[in-house]
Amino acid sequence: MMLSAVEPRGKGLVALFADGEKAADLDAETYLKSGLKPGDCLTDERLRELVGASDIRRAEQKAMNLLGYRAHSRRELARKLGRTFPREAAEKAAEKMEELGLVDDAEYARSLAAELFRGKGYAASRVRLELMRRGVDRELAEQAAAEAEPEPREAVRRIVERKYARFLGDEKGRRRTAAALQRLGYRWDDIRGALREFTVDEDE
Repeated sequence: MMLSAVEPRGKGLVALFADGEKAADLDAETYLKSGLKPGDCLTDERLRELVGASDIRRAEQKAMNLLGYRAHSRRELARKLGRTFPREAAEKAAEKMEELGLVDDAEYARSLAAELFRGKGYAASRVRLELMRRGVDRELAEQAAAEAEPEPREAVRRIVERKYARFLGDEKGRRRTAAALQRLGYRWDDIRGALREFTVDEDE
């Protein structure tokens, strides 16, 4: 088939027309590097190569934008890119970000674990689940949570002092507090022990 026309599109794209019909959208840089011009012969194989290269380039640009907002795990980044681009392009773009040092799952896991303990007040079990939900593998999630975990009973005590002390005057309030702490991932033994200590402190 013959490349019959090339037309600019928005967002740095160009549209390729072959034999009078639209064949594909490419990013402008991929098209310019191809050396193609209207009137040239364009095989199906060459077109697939160009589309694949353009998808990867565009996925890399999107990855850079996403990482500009916040850190991601490699798997999380690939998953987000896969909503817009073919899976292979998404995976290659995430791999490229890792090669460039812009994605580091171990550092991401450590940083996020510390943030979840400190800012959200999560227990270690909830932190592990959140890390895995964000694409961190289980072993790395467990390691990061173990390294950053504060003493559970003391963590519960701090949360109660900060958020729930006013609810401890009756049984209904204590049940609400215990339920909230369980949703954060704390074990009943740690919750009960911390609440008992807090009640003793208040009585004194």
